[in-house]
Amino acid sequence: MNFNNFIQTAFFLGVLLLLIKPFGRYMARIYEGRPAGLNVWLSPVEKWLYRICGVKQDEGMPWKIYALAMIMFNILGILVVYAIQRLQGHLPLNPMNLPGVSPDSSFNTAISFATNTNWQGYAGESTMSYLTQMAVLVVQNFVSAATGMAILVAVIRGFVQKQMHTIGNFWVDITRSILYILLPLSILFALVFVWQGVPQTLHKSAQATLLEGTKDSNGKPVTQQEIALGPVASQIAIKQLGSNGGGFYNANSAHPYENPTPLTNFLELLAIMLIPVALCYTFGDMIKDRKQGWAILATMFIVFLPCLFACICIEQQGNPLLDKLQVDQRATDAQPGGNMEGKEARFGIVNSSLWVVSTTAVANGSVNCMHDSLMPISGLIPLWLIQLGEVIFGGVGCGLYGMIAFIIVAVFMAGLMIGRTPEYLGKKIEVYEIKMACLVALIPHLFVLLPTAIAVMTAAGKAGILNSGPHGFSEILYAFSSASGNNGSAFGGINANTVFYNVTTAVSMFFGRYWLAIPMLAIAGSLSAKKIVPVTQGTLPTHTPLFIVFLAVVVLVVGALAFFPALALGPIVEHLMLKGI
Repeated sequence: MNFNNFIQTAFFLGVLLLLIKPFGRYMARIYEGRPAGLNVWLSPVEKWLYRICGVKQDEGMPWKIYALAMIMFNILGILVVYAIQRLQGHLPLNPMNLPGVSPDSSFNTAISFATNTNWQGYAGESTMSYLTQMAVLVVQNFVSAATGMAILVAVIRGFVQKQMHTIGNFWVDITRSILYILLPLSILFALVFVWQGVPQTLHKSAQATLLEGTKDSNGKPVTQQEIALGPVASQIAIKQLGSNGGGFYNANSAHPYENPTPLTNFLELLAIMLIPVALCYTFGDMIKDRKQGWAILATMFIVFLPCLFACICIEQQGNPLLDKLQVDQRATDAQPGGNMEGKEARFGIVNSSLWVVSTTAVANGSVNCMHDSLMPISGLIPLWLIQLGEVIFGGVGCGLYGMIAFIIVAVFMAGLMIGRTPEYLGKKIEVYEIKMACLVALIPHLFVLLPTAIAVMTAAGKAGILNSGPHGFSEILYAFSSASGNNGSAFGGINANTVFYNVTTAVSMFFGRYWLAIPMLAIAGSLSAKKIVPVTQGTLPTHTPLFIVFLAVVVLVVGALAFFPALALGPIVEHLMLKGI
């Protein structure tokens, strides 16, 4: 890793770290109802929304009612998204006269956007009308992100409250997440993106005359190119901020209209990381113990940074097969060097690798290079980050509450070692919490490994593979890891827009989201009803370097043990074959 690579990475991480405290504190004040600027100015709008929806702002919900409200709201969203996709050919704002989307693709996309996965088996610019993009997909980008943030806040209240049977109000939490956090940031980022050249229009696609004519597959001359336009900037802003990742264009953030300049690349990366990272500080601020938030953040960075630098170094080394052909892969003033396959020359290896690791650590899923073209071990890194349960930052809200489940498991294990009843933040961790936490930690494995096994054993599953051998297996494994982890990125060498993959990945996305959210709300309800236990000399400190390392090991072991056999059959074998071993 050369000096230029280090400077680019250090600058990005430095800016990110500077924003953690002010933005994390702002979000804490928003959720606690304390004055924070926007909530003072926009409080009449918030109260008006509650009034027309019949929501009682001060009325708390038991965890089961909170979970029911969350599930029913999301199911309603799924039905609306499905219906508009099927009917888009008869609806307005469709200047390209695109027909309705097929039933299986509509089903997959409806669940995908509701679960914050944004897995796309279609090309957005040639499949979805402007109405579908704006009124369906963008709205779900806001709602699904706000749902994850609301669940996290409910879990935090479980630790803060004592002997209460409510965990807050779902409608209040989701409203504040959108009105005061996601919407203002999205407007700000969208305006900057428009300034940088990202389209934001309702006009139909533009026509450009080719400088040099060509012929299509039927031998007919082609002199015009159709350039897809649309309301792009507004979708890109929330897709990054909300850990959504679904792009307006099929090439996602590798497309020059979604990501035209180095500044947009930097800001989109910043948007991907900002809320998940700052929520760690929000957690510490709301529980009145900021050391706990910093400890969680440190644990995440312990895993994130080695993955980042490993990906950069491996990609910069290049392809060993090209070394045998005596191809110069060194980075010089005349060439970037390394493995540039599948990467935008505008961004190079460092910004591509930084995006690869960030988008899979954060459960965002957007891409500015093709993951399928990464070297085998570089491809293993994003795959493994997803398989850890998307708890290394993870999606907005859901990543942190997933990490809290691992903390409960780690505290329980530490308690067994020292012979004490485990406690965390003054609440006793008992059998019920451990059962729920184990569900959160282990259920994703089921919805990754089982459908992967089905896919490699059935003709329908194997029909979608465009590469043979271990790389083809990696493509299937990545698809279901991404679906279950609600990430949305993919190894591009797989045809996922088939009935088999549309249905199976939709099932993985649905259970990968809600079978984790409901146990976490159950934990929140259980903890909220408990009294706070005073700290004693025997209380396990959970903000020390020792516990941080212990928690990181617990996260790594759970991921490594469950998925190592599958990884050995895919990227590890491919790496050995590449080396000629």
